[in-house]
Amino acid sequence: MLFKTKIGEENLEVEIGELATQASGSALVKLGQTTVLATCQKGEIREGIDFLSLTCNYEERFYAAGKILGSRFIRRESRPSTEAILISRVIDRGIRPLFPDGFKNEVQIISTCLSWDKKNDPGLVAALGTSMALSVSEIPWNGPLATIRIGKIGEEFILNPDYLQREEGELDLFISVVNGKNGLLANMIELEGEEILEETLLEAFDFAQPTLQNLIDFQKEIREKTGKEKIYPSYLELEKDEKLEKKARKLLEGQLKEILFQGDKQKREKELKELKEKFLEEFSREKEEKKGFLKDVFEKEKTRIFEKTLLEKNERPDKRKLDEIREIDVKVNVLPRTHGSAIFTRGETKVLSILTLGAPEDQQLLQGMEIQGKKRFLHHYNFPPYSTGEVAPLRSPGRREIGHGMLAEKALFPLIPKFEDFPYTIRVVSEIVASNGSTSMASVSAASLALMDGGVPIKRPAAGIAIGLVTIDEEFSNYKILTDIQGPEDSSGNMDFKVAGTEKGITAIQLDVKIKGLTKKIIKEILERAKKARLEILEKQSKVLGQPRKELSVFAPRVYTLNINPEKIGAVIGPGGRIINEIIENCEVSIDIEKSGMVFITSDKDSAIEKAVDWIKNLTREAKVGEIFQAKVKKILDFGAVVEIFPGQEGLVHISRFADFHIPSLQNLIKISDIIPVKVIDIDESGKIILSAKEAGYKPNPIKRGY
Repeated sequence: MLFKTKIGEENLEVEIGELATQASGSALVKLGQTTVLATCQKGEIREGIDFLSLTCNYEERFYAAGKILGSRFIRRESRPSTEAILISRVIDRGIRPLFPDGFKNEVQIISTCLSWDKKNDPGLVAALGTSMALSVSEIPWNGPLATIRIGKIGEEFILNPDYLQREEGELDLFISVVNGKNGLLANMIELEGEEILEETLLEAFDFAQPTLQNLIDFQKEIREKTGKEKIYPSYLELEKDEKLEKKARKLLEGQLKEILFQGDKQKREKELKELKEKFLEEFSREKEEKKGFLKDVFEKEKTRIFEKTLLEKNERPDKRKLDEIREIDVKVNVLPRTHGSAIFTRGETKVLSILTLGAPEDQQLLQGMEIQGKKRFLHHYNFPPYSTGEVAPLRSPGRREIGHGMLAEKALFPLIPKFEDFPYTIRVVSEIVASNGSTSMASVSAASLALMDGGVPIKRPAAGIAIGLVTIDEEFSNYKILTDIQGPEDSSGNMDFKVAGTEKGITAIQLDVKIKGLTKKIIKEILERAKKARLEILEKQSKVLGQPRKELSVFAPRVYTLNINPEKIGAVIGPGGRIINEIIENCEVSIDIEKSGMVFITSDKDSAIEKAVDWIKNLTREAKVGEIFQAKVKKILDFGAVVEIFPGQEGLVHISRFADFHIPSLQNLIKISDIIPVKVIDIDESGKIILSAKEAGYKPNPIKRGY
């Protein structure tokens, strides 16, 4: 069944149940010519699972862009790209809060991009398609969820901006909303900004509301006409035991509060684990079949005590005020041989960031469905198990590491100098050496400091803060906003609203909620609180290092930039790369040449760079009329001689321009490899250089030569 509406000027078409006929729910969604098949499938409860087992996968297909990519030996899609992982996370964060409490069945979301028109974002289409697939399925889910992308160029907001508009604009906002009792509620935000003001986000939200509401109404219509009846698992009711729950809560209340509201994370986690084991052991003897229910009771009671204490007494676990930031400590230049380093500590969270500068050739090559090109600024995030006092196997970076690393990268990218001004590849690695909340925002601060410590001329320092929320109802009749959340405030709270930026404005936002969503009024309050905290953190950072160092680290490579005539590029490269490889080997440098004629020479040694620069200048030097050279005779002809005035550049000296007297032949006058003075007297339209020996002062001896 086909449904149609519009997003701005673009047609949105939805077909329900046409392809994935055996899935719990599916939707084929087209925006322009970008097409995504979104599916959802409900499974059983996996043994030992007492939580929602939800997996979201966004799948790129190279055929969607008409490309054959991948390793030359495989030529097919393999591990997901960073872009695919980020889209998967965005979809997950939007839909997860809308599943009913206690729902534990395995749910798998797969969105596959089948066609991409190079204009409309398949991530947006996938998010909308996932909402539609869940809405028409039998899976219990409290949607629909409307998602839109908003850009801003100058004073104008743009609905569903294309790729060029996103690159040129000062704002790229990806937002999901649901219907609330008194209007739309935002439940997922992903933002990149060029130091935007807080008001700009609120204005963008207002701008998109009519479209978002239309998308919700559109999905409701689809559900009414094609949706299956929702099936709520019997365990949601059967497991309940009010008498047992009351008895358990009475036992837990005093002990839980004492454990929760203490500042020592390690002690708190240890005592919580011991209490839970003791509680389950005691009650499971009485009713073994209620063990899963009792686990839920424990977690719910932990949350209830946390919420009640905070809402009624304004009391936080570590006794801070609601708007108080944990103690901050900043250190820079902490590692002796790296190009830049910093440690940023906030409470028990500690991040070590390290800067490495490389040559232009060190840029990351990107080859994906949507993106092909090079990337010169990279931020990577590592979260080893020891940072939380745990033992776990070390594997390649997971979705969390990639997502947190990219969030900090987005926050810092608008501050990175342009390649023309600072022709380096820049990599920052943030090692989370101790964790107790908001490591991604601590990474923004640590990475910003490491960049400045290494002498990278960023526009301004950056910092980030995570804001939390505690409320007990959708209408926010009673709520508290928490600055700089940690531990139980993150696990038992309702929100993690991360805001990063500079003193001038916001560069990145990421919002996750556990409730249905946030009103515009709440978002405004959160942004005000985040700005206050951000400026406070920046002030503390500036006392240690307020601006980039004037000089690069002595251990960092030096990059020399040289402009040559693009027509001379071949002279530098040589046949089969022979000349450029000879320069690289003999001078111990790396060389990058762009089509524009820009040459980048990189080395740790200034002398090596000077040697390579002189070599290339000689190869690409252009003669000017009037210049005099000491030229080497390369070839003797009947009508003149071909001479080399500098490496790779030859010219002709006609026989009549050797002397003031007649010379019948050059054979007795000069020989191959002779060095003679010549003067450039003309350069014709084809670039041929006309030389004169006599005008350069050449004085042949006619008697000696036999004339």
